[in-house]
Amino acid sequence: MRPCLLIIPLVFLSIFDLSAGGKNLFFSTEGVSNIERFNYSVERLGSFLGIDAKARKPIKSGRSLRGDDVILGLVTPTSKVGKMVPTALLNTLNHKESFLIYRKDASSPLIIIGKEEAGLLYGCLEVINQNRYSERRAISYQDAPEMVLRGTSIGLQKTEYLPGRDVYEYPYTEDLFPWFYDKDLWLKYLDMMLDNKYNTLYLWNGHPFSSLVKLKDYPYALEVDEETFAKNEEIFGFLTREANKRGIWVIQMFYNIILPKPFAEKHNLKTQERNRVITPLISDYTRKSIAAFVKKYPNVGLLVTLGEAMEGVGQDDIAWFTKTIIPGVKDGLKASGGIIEPPIVLRAHDTDAPAVMKESLPLYKNLYTMAKYTGEALTTYTPRGKWAELHRSLSAMGTVHIQNIHILANLEPFRYASPDFIQKSVHAMHDVYHSNGIHIYPQASYWDWPYSADKADERLLQVDRDWVWYQAWARYAWKVDRTKEEEQAFWSNQLKDYYGIPQQDASNLLRALEEIGEISPKILRRFGITDGNRQTSSLGMLMTQLINPFRYGLFTLLYESEAPEGEMIIDYAEKEFKNEPHIGETPMQVANEIVGHGTKAVQLLGQIGKASKHVDEFQRLLNDVYIHHAMAEHYSYKVKSAIQVLDYKYSGKLGSLQAAVPALEKSVEAYRKLTNLTKDSYLYANSMQTKQRKIPLRGVDATFKHWTEVLPVFEIELRNFKAALDSLERKGDVKEIETRSYVSSEVVLLSDAHFTTLKKGAKLYVDQELVVTHLPQELEGLQAVTVNSEDQKLNGYALKFDSKRPVKVLVGYFNSTDKVFAPKPVLEIDASANDYGQAEAKIRNAMRVQYMPMLDIHTYSFPAGQQELKLPKGEAVILGFVDDRELLHPYNADIDNQGDDLDDLFGYYKETKL
Repeated sequence: MRPCLLIIPLVFLSIFDLSAGGKNLFFSTEGVSNIERFNYSVERLGSFLGIDAKARKPIKSGRSLRGDDVILGLVTPTSKVGKMVPTALLNTLNHKESFLIYRKDASSPLIIIGKEEAGLLYGCLEVINQNRYSERRAISYQDAPEMVLRGTSIGLQKTEYLPGRDVYEYPYTEDLFPWFYDKDLWLKYLDMMLDNKYNTLYLWNGHPFSSLVKLKDYPYALEVDEETFAKNEEIFGFLTREANKRGIWVIQMFYNIILPKPFAEKHNLKTQERNRVITPLISDYTRKSIAAFVKKYPNVGLLVTLGEAMEGVGQDDIAWFTKTIIPGVKDGLKASGGIIEPPIVLRAHDTDAPAVMKESLPLYKNLYTMAKYTGEALTTYTPRGKWAELHRSLSAMGTVHIQNIHILANLEPFRYASPDFIQKSVHAMHDVYHSNGIHIYPQASYWDWPYSADKADERLLQVDRDWVWYQAWARYAWKVDRTKEEEQAFWSNQLKDYYGIPQQDASNLLRALEEIGEISPKILRRFGITDGNRQTSSLGMLMTQLINPFRYGLFTLLYESEAPEGEMIIDYAEKEFKNEPHIGETPMQVANEIVGHGTKAVQLLGQIGKASKHVDEFQRLLNDVYIHHAMAEHYSYKVKSAIQVLDYKYSGKLGSLQAAVPALEKSVEAYRKLTNLTKDSYLYANSMQTKQRKIPLRGVDATFKHWTEVLPVFEIELRNFKAALDSLERKGDVKEIETRSYVSSEVVLLSDAHFTTLKKGAKLYVDQELVVTHLPQELEGLQAVTVNSEDQKLNGYALKFDSKRPVKVLVGYFNSTDKVFAPKPVLEIDASANDYGQAEAKIRNAMRVQYMPMLDIHTYSFPAGQQELKLPKGEAVILGFVDDRELLHPYNADIDNQGDDLDDLFGYYKETKL
């Protein structure tokens, strides 16, 4: 709904005596249900106008009114305030957050009226921010938001795992989250939210209930001591009360199914187990936890992630949502005596959200859905394909569908302040996804809240550093259809005031920020492996990741839905060799464009003088522009080199490899510049510094988190490539073939299972006659385990075994997304997908079974002793056990003779195959 200015004459009602008197703030509480929010509106406006508490009073008949008085109230059929406003204007207040600011003429009081308490609060905020009280003229201004839900999120997460715990498992304690108990920081953040008219705050944690409620039936489930529990009760109560006053719902997020550590240990369960069997005990505990939470904390909702910590697609997620979660909320609402259903938001993450909603809507009405906008990154304002279809299907279900701007793995750790890109993205949310809600992650360093990654004498707060990020999303969530001229003027003024720079400098700075705002999205959507946070885009990519992305588990949705129509590098190179026409956005086009964006931005900086306010932050912002320029040059040169390398794959001409050298050298030179720019300005590139980080290099134990660590890798990569080229130049095209041979490790099967010797013609199924048709020589003779394919499809597969030595289990996954096959371990949807080192395919194109798709081998590492391998539902094969020291480096067995993938040209960095 758009704001409008109307001038409508009206004669004031005669019930008021217009005799002289002092400035007052009059209000009517008719129709008020949220008195705390109403009182806060009165207090906030009264303080701004300098009207003391004695002059803030209920409106009564016969009360004298003056032109310097203010009147507040809600729209009700009998409202005294409503009778002072034309009916035609009142009828425009349809949205519950809508408001009207009205003054009949210069001598009449200012009236602020809201559809509900939130609208009244926003009306008061409008008067404060625009100083409308001082406009001594006729006023008629009405406004309301376009998006129903406008929220931000904060993670109670850490950059690393806690000892003995898995991902997302962080109890609420002062040691882990001292900021959580800082009331002043909360008030600062909540005021920022109100200033931007956000109305929902999401708190993300794996299992928060064991830190916030006690259960009579499960007292041992509490994960914190009594003193901490009392502090948690107090601070959570404070937070929800203060948020409520500011028109903000607190939404507590949790993953399913995660159990508190003491509860899990008492019942000999794992805290997380993706293929967990849902038992009455687990369901009862979770239902009672939710009920206790809902009863204890009013004005709080829930955000539910059904997938990731449990297998998310199938009947289990529907049953869990409808038979455990919703009943738990209902139990809590009944116990509290409440009548307003708390909002429940269902994430469409690793779950069949439309199917879940279909079963759930008859049971509970206050439901919402949420899905990631473009994965865990910001890549485009032209989303399309299957992901867009999912969003539209959820939007069409009759509830509000929310866009989650999630993680931003391709933006961190640098500042992102491109209002133009953000505005276009919100347009896409409406026009392409048909959604009407937004949920914003921190722009960077989500796992390190409340701090940014900047290296400074005192850690910078994200809420301060990234003010443009929060303001821009909120501005366009409220109203997106604003002209380019209007927005350029608005944001230039914002920058001018914040940094104390001349108007022209502010305009040039805005243009520079818009230019670099295109760089990171274009890099990832045209060159990347994944939209997830296993890739740290700002650290660059290995050459093999550019020329052989499938080796690294290419997440094709990135190209099919989260980018404009276009080509991957491998497609582009093949078409170039075959002289075929290109389609859409090409890698070479983007390689040139990102450098162009960076160059323009740097040129604009040359026209900008010094700041007089926030001087240090101004210099950090300028440094980020230079950083983006260097990063663009690095990627551009490396992509151009990769295209030359791929030409060699098709042409066999050494000249193509020779032509790749100068560009690769320039990419390393640009990376040195990038390293110098970040060395003293940033603590890290990625805020999640765990084994889930895989690209460009495995980031376990907080390694390879800074450009200074990656530069030597790229230097070695270049050196190895030159050496390989030199060898080829001397030897021609004769290639040394690496010989491999694996020996079975001795294990004892504890399940009802049997071995079979792996060879051509071997039967791997007990219920099918299909046999092995192709396999590499090094796998022959391993002891595979026969499986029942039909049982696998229904129940998954669990194999218990005993080994005297650490072993790797070789599991064959079929290269098909058909649901009859077990899904490969994918970190984008399953945080536990690398707990055993299984996320990466160790042998690609490894084997064929009769009539079946190609098979890749993933390995699961286990220590000595009794162990259990659990596989998801669907067909997969267990191909043997080898010593855990084997298969350290992935390779392509190429049993279909499709050709060398050229990875060996880039050798090793220490023990890591590049």
